Amino acid sequence: MNPLPQNPVAASGSFAAMKSVPYRLQFTAYVLAMMADNIEHVISYWVVFQKFHSPALAGFAVLSHWLPFLLFSVAVGGLADRFDPRRIIQCGMLLFIVASSGWGFFFITDTIQMWHAMLLLVIHGCAGVLWQTPNQLLLYDLVGPADLPSAVRLNAMARYLGILVGPAVGGIIMLTLGTSHGIIFNTLFYLPMLLWLFWAPVRDNSVAVRRFAVRGLADIVLTIRAIGTQPTLTAMTWLAGLTSFMIGNAYHAQMPGYAGDLGHGDPGVSYSVLLAADAAGAVLAAIALESWGRLKGTPRTAIMLAMLWSAALLGFATVRIYPVAIVLLFCAGFFELSFNTMAQALVQVNAPHDIRGRVVGLYNMAGLGMRAFSGITVGLSGAAIGIHWSLGLSAAVLLALLVLLQRAGDEAGLSIPPGVAFRTHCVSPLPPHPILTRH
Repeated sequence: MNPLPQNPVAASGSFAAMKSVPYRLQFTAYVLAMMADNIEHVISYWVVFQKFHSPALAGFAVLSHWLPFLLFSVAVGGLADRFDPRRIIQCGMLLFIVASSGWGFFFITDTIQMWHAMLLLVIHGCAGVLWQTPNQLLLYDLVGPADLPSAVRLNAMARYLGILVGPAVGGIIMLTLGTSHGIIFNTLFYLPMLLWLFWAPVRDNSVAVRRFAVRGLADIVLTIRAIGTQPTLTAMTWLAGLTSFMIGNAYHAQMPGYAGDLGHGDPGVSYSVLLAADAAGAVLAAIALESWGRLKGTPRTAIMLAMLWSAALLGFATVRIYPVAIVLLFCAGFFELSFNTMAQALVQVNAPHDIRGRVVGLYNMAGLGMRAFSGITVGLSGAAIGIHWSLGLSAAVLLALLVLLQRAGDEAGLSIPPGVAFRTHCVSPLPPHPILTRH
């Protein structure tokens, strides 16, 4: 595949995706659903911790959240290729409502057992995988390839807004309604997305060719082979997998320990400020990239931003000065959103139309599913050698791997020569891959 853009799209202005009314409605519903997701985590994790005091259950909560992405992302992408992605997202919203209602029932009746909690955590994880991949395909249908990078960045900002607002709203709900009724009330925040999808625009059937049966795990192998000769898709999938496997968001769970070690005032306040700095950096990145919009959206740029993210976390792991730690986490949040959204946009724009769902699903399998293992590289190793050493070593190893990835990309011809203008460009659709069209 020629890595240079074959059909550049003219700049469409700042916050281009927001010009679309359907996208604005999707953005609002996405923020509310993401907020509800985090509210459920806040309330359910609190009650389960008070009830069982089980570190094993806490570990299971992490695995149940990310393993469905590892196991089912490609299959769900295949379903979204074959069927209407709006209906798949609605199934995800219904599972979210079932999970929140289930928590509420067991909290009200005070009959929750550990296997109940594990089942509800699995339902919640499956709801997430039914939501995220089809929703990314829906963005393409709402705004088209020209404004897709803008839509991806803004949706990433919506995700972080939900993460920022969710815990605060969850705390207010627990104080006013209590945990039992509060988590049932939380189901209302999923309804805007569920209902709006009945009127969301229908995708162009001439663009999405739905003729491949979903073959489960075989789809993973076939999709890997299908993108094997396409350097951009391969590099961005590797980028997502490496960053998620080595670090992911596992350092968030260790943040109370970092706050205590930095020894700056009340640990609870310090912990909140550190998390807020990371999220604020991500939100600012989305605003800055949308407002400025002149950063070249190339695989090389995405890898370099990921290197800067690794360097920022390496510095955070070694520093002992609280204000410097805040700045480094702010930078980490900025770089993380930047390289993630750039990589995701490159994958969506370059994916062949007839297997777009599978390719995006493979990317999500690497970018989200591999986070299940970052609990080992950062979490469990932190118990053995200390959380600062574990994060620092993981960041250093990741930085070295990204250097190798960049060199491999340069050899594959991923670099775009200086002077090629970019704001929101795309690559023309690729023809159906022979590996899949044979089946």
